[in-house]
Amino acid sequence: MTGLSLLITFNTPGKEQDPTVYLKECITVLANYLVDKLPDRDLVGLRSRNTENMQENVVGIRLRRRDLLKPDMVWSVLGKVIQSNSRFALTDRLEIHLDHVRMPVGNDRI
Repeated sequence: MTGLSLLITFNTPGKEQDPTVYLKECITVLANYLVDKLPDRDLVGLRSRNTENMQENVVGIRLRRRDLLKPDMVWSVLGKVIQSNSRFALTDRLEIHLDHVRMPVGNDRI
């Protein structure tokens, strides 16, 4: 099992850009980047928290096969929390942690 942590700071969207649409695009790019090179059979999970507000709970997606972790799923989990949290701002830093479990192939060979 391996883990990867990223500290994400979002740029401010342009004046003509809807912040929610901008944030969804960012989350989609991030989700694709995190699992792009991983085999579909491996297990992945995500945990996220707002580092600006340490009182917030960690939000996550439980381990599942990589091919089942779609950007829309990541957005549905993170987006609901972000949209419902009046204290979250695009200038806040978001900590994302990816858990990766490499599944053996054949005779326990990877």
